[in-house]
Amino acid sequence: MKNKYSPLFIILLMFAYANLQAQIERVEPPFWWSGMQKSELQLMIYGENIASFQPKTDGIAILEVKKTENTNYLFITIDTKNEVAQKFNIDFEKNGKVAFSEEYELKERKQNSAQRKGFDSSDMIYLLMPDRFANGNTKNDSQPNVVEKADRTKQGGRHGGDIEGIIKHLDYIESLGATAIWSTPLCEDNDTVYSYHTYAQSDVYKIDPRYGTNEDYKKLASELHQRNMKLIMDYVVNHWGATHWMMDDLPTYDWIHQFPGYAQTNYRMSTQMDPNASEIDAKMCMDGWFVKSMPDLNQSNPLALNYLIQNAIWWIEYADLDGFRVDTYSYNDKKGIATWTKAVMDEYPNFNIVGEIWLHDQAQIAYWQKDSKIGAIQNYNTYLPSVMDFTLHDAVSSAFHVENPSWDKGMIQVYENFVNDFLYPDINNILVFAENHDTGRVNEIYNDIQDYKLIMTLLATVRGIPQLYYGSEIGMKGNKGKGDGDIRRDFPGGWKEDAQNAFVASDRTGLQNEYFNFTSKIFNWRKKATAIHNGKTTQYLPQDNVYVYFRYNDNQKVMVVINNSKENTTLDLNRFKENLKEAKTGKEIIGGEEISLEKPLNIVGKTSYIIEVL
Repeated sequence: MKNKYSPLFIILLMFAYANLQAQIERVEPPFWWSGMQKSELQLMIYGENIASFQPKTDGIAILEVKKTENTNYLFITIDTKNEVAQKFNIDFEKNGKVAFSEEYELKERKQNSAQRKGFDSSDMIYLLMPDRFANGNTKNDSQPNVVEKADRTKQGGRHGGDIEGIIKHLDYIESLGATAIWSTPLCEDNDTVYSYHTYAQSDVYKIDPRYGTNEDYKKLASELHQRNMKLIMDYVVNHWGATHWMMDDLPTYDWIHQFPGYAQTNYRMSTQMDPNASEIDAKMCMDGWFVKSMPDLNQSNPLALNYLIQNAIWWIEYADLDGFRVDTYSYNDKKGIATWTKAVMDEYPNFNIVGEIWLHDQAQIAYWQKDSKIGAIQNYNTYLPSVMDFTLHDAVSSAFHVENPSWDKGMIQVYENFVNDFLYPDINNILVFAENHDTGRVNEIYNDIQDYKLIMTLLATVRGIPQLYYGSEIGMKGNKGKGDGDIRRDFPGGWKEDAQNAFVASDRTGLQNEYFNFTSKIFNWRKKATAIHNGKTTQYLPQDNVYVYFRYNDNQKVMVVINNSKENTTLDLNRFKENLKEAKTGKEIIGGEEISLEKPLNIVGKTSYIIEVL
């Protein structure tokens, strides 16, 4: 039979058909939930020339269709108010005809999801880097769809730790007295090198396949919740990775900050609140890229900001999260990050978010906490519930080295940190720590278990939320001067081929068990110590490098004594009558013995006491 159509006509017909059959490569968020407090949902549709089509839905109201200069994107805002869980079609029309459809789902929301309780001062947070903690599934060590493969011989390489490794060692983490886990980021990072830290994310809706799957992450949260423990996600609003899928085809030119292209931040976060700062210095702090491999996101772009808000809420709802730790919080656009934070907290009023505010002045850190009176001077409110106590970290990093205390050196450095507590609007909602994945290892700094015990005593008993860095509880060291990989060593026993399994008491050395047992004892005691969770503090000026303070509420009173001197000392307890009143005895938590409070207290050098006043 002779073909009645010319070859040219057939080619034109095929071309037209191909245009109609535009391929939708991504829809983000990939699904949503009914019954959310914010009912407007903005869908980002990505596909070749998608903007040439008109979207329509079968029942769900479309409030706005926004196009950008990039025709491969459509932003469709729908109204989910009063809509039940359902699947519905989004039809894409051209020339009055439906070319193709995309099914979208509103899922049933978990009961009481909006009222979820975040982490707080009753918790102890265990910080771990998943790639360096434990390899629970060797089959996912290297994956075909991501570039960098596992190689434990490289300090900065992928070592193979994963979500399954965390799940398999929850008994160990729980036995330490930890009630929450903060894992460094788990979303995909497709950098060619140094991808193990995962702060340069390439897909923020997908767990890195070398860690596992999105379902594995949900399982981790579920396993923790069965133990009454919590999961905190390390969230990055400030930047993505240079290999993020959008970087090759940005929705808008100003989705990221461009100069054009790359310019590095000056890292001077004090410019963010300095009334005398030049515009260029403040701009370069906020808008400059953290490093060349991390494009700086523009939170002043409404589309980008809304994308980040919805992504954060999606993860909370999907994975059933209990909190965020937000990386490089004070590098973000100030108005944008406050809007992001408020949107998350409006959806989950009892949630908690702690921001990394790496500054060395309490007033400057306090500026960033919600309802700060310091921030209010500039009519600024971040809505950020919690900040990190970097000034306490600074004091801890040096005070315990001081053998001959002076006017401003020794335990007075710790004392003076708490003098400035009046600057913070919520003093109990502050993260306290001796170290983390970016700082020197405390056991490298001090190299003595006695100093470690003094530091842990402090963290376990002061106001705020204590955070322990993985491995410190067995004496792990690491020299930051040798590179970040050295402070992020593999936990011994996390890999089958390891010579030692420090997760098991019988395989730990005597010294490792001494570290572990001390840590476990004080933090398990802390779980029920309400005076530590929400009590008041009275501190006494250190004398002879001995620091004494009390934590108390209506039901409990705790006396803490930290002797940072190498010499034995005797305390005249009459000095502390303001708090001891008529108390006659106390129970010392660390040693377990009963202490008389009616006579002078003898304490050995480099020793601490935690005394429950009876």
